[in-house]
Amino acid sequence: MVKQSLIKGTIILTVAAFITRLLGFANGIVMANIIGPEGVGLIMMAMPVTGLLITLTTLGLPVAISKLVAEAEVKGDHKRVKKILIVSLMTTSMLGLILMIGTFMGAKLLSSVFLTDQRAYYSLIAVIPIVPIIAVSSVIKGYFRGKQNMTPIGVSQVIEQIVRICFIFIFVQFLLPYGIEFAAAGAVLSGIIGEGASLLYLVSVFKWSKRKQFKLRRSFFKHISKGKQIFYDLLQTGLPTTGNGLIQSIIGVIQPILITQSLALAGIGTALATKQYGIIMGYVLPLLMLPGFITNSMSVPLIPAISEANEKNERSLIHNRTQQAVRIALIVGVPSTIILYLFAEMLTTLIYRSPEAAILLKMMAPFYLLQYFRVPLQSIIIGLGKANVVMINDLVASIFKLVLIFFLASNPDFGIYGVSLAICASIVFGTSLHFLTISKIIGFNFILIDFIKVIFSGFIMGYVGLFTFRYFSGEIKNQIISLIISLTLSLLIYLLFMISFKVIYLRKNNK
Repeated sequence: MVKQSLIKGTIILTVAAFITRLLGFANGIVMANIIGPEGVGLIMMAMPVTGLLITLTTLGLPVAISKLVAEAEVKGDHKRVKKILIVSLMTTSMLGLILMIGTFMGAKLLSSVFLTDQRAYYSLIAVIPIVPIIAVSSVIKGYFRGKQNMTPIGVSQVIEQIVRICFIFIFVQFLLPYGIEFAAAGAVLSGIIGEGASLLYLVSVFKWSKRKQFKLRRSFFKHISKGKQIFYDLLQTGLPTTGNGLIQSIIGVIQPILITQSLALAGIGTALATKQYGIIMGYVLPLLMLPGFITNSMSVPLIPAISEANEKNERSLIHNRTQQAVRIALIVGVPSTIILYLFAEMLTTLIYRSPEAAILLKMMAPFYLLQYFRVPLQSIIIGLGKANVVMINDLVASIFKLVLIFFLASNPDFGIYGVSLAICASIVFGTSLHFLTISKIIGFNFILIDFIKVIFSGFIMGYVGLFTFRYFSGEIKNQIISLIISLTLSLLIYLLFMISFKVIYLRKNNK
């Protein structure tokens, strides 16, 4: 298996994520028009409970696996890699099965406690079978990340999304006559089938890739009995990551309850609160997160890459890879933020037929720029062996967000806008904590001149985008075509400025 560089791994996952995001985005547009913000809100209410189950199942082991496998690869220790896989698969499989059965039995209780709209119960039931599937696939993905081979992960993402889309139209159209809650559950169920298809592909590639290095079934139980130290090593990174994931999952469960209850205090009814929650979580945040597929893709190979450099004690390589990550986040974040801010009303109207979402998008876009940095910064800290610090930073930022949501959303003068402000404040706070942590560990500082060049190029891009859109709107009746042409031209201008300012280098770099 050929090890891939940080940049190559990022490119592979970025291409795959771009394809899946486009497919998912198109799927989201159709869903928004079929079941509306209320149906989207029902799905979003069930998702946090599922996230909590997945976090408890995986125990943060995917991140720990990638880190430990990368370190074992440095020493050429294939036996240790085998032990890591066996212990991880046994742990996650048992937890996944137990939690799936337990959740099915307690679904009524969970829905009555955690779901503010009881119609979301059917979406919760539909999503439970994903737990054991994720349990196994997360271990295999962790293995490929540790081997720094991102191709199987990228292909599996595309397969998952294609299969999901193929089934979603069938289920939603079939179940919609029975009620919006059943249609929402059908949309969730299609995701289960997609994950199952993705797992089948990963298993087949995994069997082929490891055949010359070790046999997983040989001495399986012997490795389990002697895997105590491996289990402890996995938990050393996995538990803080689990703690962080658990915190975020609990926050995700509490958040819709807190938002709807706070909006109720502001005089907004349950149905309207569900609709507003659907707009911000199902319309605004997907638009804000759409460009983040690049930085999210980069964060996957970044953990084993930083971990490998840290194991070799190559400080300069750690700094180089950190600079690469920050540069990519900056190059992606600035134009995304400017486009989302300037074309907010056009995007929300054309995509979702929801012009009321535009003001929330414009409000959040400038602050969300920091989220593009937050994810890779988090991966760098984990790669440096400080997963517990990531957990603490995110816990503090999350508590800060919940407190702000209560005080702002319950105020009639703010309402749903208070939710947006609270999320933005949490992003700023959390990203700042991660940056300060990295600065303390490795003495890292941002390169100011890069910021100036990129922001200047972004403003020029924005001006070109607005000018060309106004021009083509008068020449072309179809606004979607006008928007596509304008954004394409403005992004080309931005790219030319990046190259001329030497922020983007047209040379090969395999580090």
